[in-house]
Amino acid sequence: MRTPSNQHCAPRTVVLGVAASDSHAVANHLIAHSLRGLGYHVVNLGTCTAVEEFAEACERYPHAEAVVIGSLNGHVHEDLRGLDQAKRSGRITCPVVVDGNLSVGSHKDASAHDRLYAAGVDHILSDAAELPCLLDRLRLDGRGARLTDLAAS
Repeated sequence: MRTPSNQHCAPRTVVLGVAASDSHAVANHLIAHSLRGLGYHVVNLGTCTAVEEFAEACERYPHAEAVVIGSLNGHVHEDLRGLDQAKRSGRITCPVVVDGNLSVGSHKDASAHDRLYAAGVDHILSDAAELPCLLDRLRLDGRGARLTDLAAS
């Protein structure tokens, strides 16, 4: 099992939740459990989490390394309305990561990722197992710099 590189310091903090219109909880709990097993402090906001709740959590935990938002119902684009404003206003200052089913229907629109980036998302994962590696890379690369879209790799 991997451990965070700063295991002798305070736990690394991640804000986790499921998009506003989505009540799928299983993956959320599995991700939280996995991150806690790696030594992270997980602020799990649970399901049906509005952008405002993510912003409030970031204000309570200003040292959070990332906001991780899952979506299984495919409505993440609508659910993240206001994310860009929350970031511009400084209420969310850490990178925002999304994962899951990011569009409705069997046909996946190639522009979906571009629309999410325009909405304020910094990183898109194709597999939640990539999250610990991304968090380590964000820490090494200075948190805010957008890295390669991991869903495309």
